[in-house]
Amino acid sequence: MMAFRIAWFKVHEPLAFYATFFSVRAKAFDAEYCCAGKDAVKRKIREIENNKDATAVEQNLLTTLEVCYEFYLRGFHFDTINIYESDATKFKVTENGLLPPFTTVHGLEAAAIDTVEKRNGKEFVSVEEFAMCCNKLSKTHIEQLKALGAFAGMAETSQMTLF
Repeated sequence: MMAFRIAWFKVHEPLAFYATFFSVRAKAFDAEYCCAGKDAVKRKIREIENNKDATAVEQNLLTTLEVCYEFYLRGFHFDTINIYESDATKFKVTENGLLPPFTTVHGLEAAAIDTVEKRNGKEFVSVEEFAMCCNKLSKTHIEQLKALGAFAGMAETSQMTLF
């Protein structure tokens, strides 16, 4: 009976299916690889398949990447992680895609809930202000979020220039 339920959601409510799958079942979702697009996902799949000494983490990532590839083939996309909208641990359904949570950033699992709690009701002027407010984020985490486009259009520092 459970297989029929899963199949029904996969056909009739695919974004809800993928949001639930990635939030609950995907053990190794990494935004760096999974959100990079169909071609990047396919390249990483081939890389792991050709590696005879793949670790257990890489095998878990392979399973997740295969589902990501299917997700892309169905015409969906991952939105850019958003410091105001992304959840700590769950994927959110958006128009034609999914908004990844903070836990998809490698190593950010411990600070994700704290980050969501501290950002509530705030408007940040700069990356520097965000980093000071969310003090459990390391410099590495901030750099990873920058690389993923989470701070799009935001100034680096709060310092204003006069000239």
